[in-house]
Amino acid sequence: MPLLDVQDLSKRFGGLQAVEGVSFSVEPGRITSLIGPNGAGKTTIFNLITGIYRPDRGMILYKEMSLVGRRPHAVVKLGIARTFQGIRLFPGLTVRENVMAGRHCRGKAGVFAALLRSPGQRREESEIRSRADDCLRFMHVDQHRYELARNLPYGDQRRVEVARALATDPELVVLDEPAAGLNEEESASLVALIRQIREQGITVLLIEHDMKVVMGVSDHVLVLDNGRLIAGGRPDEVQANPRVIEAYLGCGAGAAAAPGAAPDVEDARDV
Repeated sequence: MPLLDVQDLSKRFGGLQAVEGVSFSVEPGRITSLIGPNGAGKTTIFNLITGIYRPDRGMILYKEMSLVGRRPHAVVKLGIARTFQGIRLFPGLTVRENVMAGRHCRGKAGVFAALLRSPGQRREESEIRSRADDCLRFMHVDQHRYELARNLPYGDQRRVEVARALATDPELVVLDEPAAGLNEEESASLVALIRQIREQGITVLLIEHDMKVVMGVSDHVLVLDNGRLIAGGRPDEVQANPRVIEAYLGCGAGAAAAPGAAPDVEDARDV
């Protein structure tokens, strides 16, 4: 049974058909990457899955439960966490406070318990703080826990955002371009961390521009073009697919390749 099952998903914005008839599944315990040229509809699909947009047509099933119509906070409580294309930390809060904010979705203490600082609320706050610190250590940014988020280098802010997603205890984490703005060394470190996330039993759905990251970490790759799914399979299969090569490099690019050769799409980083 797939962890996530997307069926005939479609979304239009005015005269723009952003996503049209997309169907795919995400198997538990795997790293699945969603790639495609700019404007292909990748982030729109993430926004549909996580409750930011509502689809015009289609179903999104998570563990056989429909996500359609659920608000983003309800999707997180079900076990799906995400990061964003543009970093969305609270710049005036400390690094630890940012991650704790993600963990609060698992809290049970109500408003009155928080106002009265009841023993149960204090215990819960201590547990939230401890879990936040665990996630920061996992992402190798715990040394910054007391610093304001806005003061961190860009790469470390990316790591804090992933730590905040992990603090929600997800079964599925949805990463939207986590390597954006990272140098080659930082990207290689990120690949190792994504693998470690999977080793923790968390399924990963990834959008990424960097083809070295995609091909190095993915179990399964899905390719979008103009809002439609055009290919899917193992990274090596997708890399050699003529339709994928044409989508990245232009009309006729697949035909121009030498017979039997797998044309290189790793340099087509503008996904």
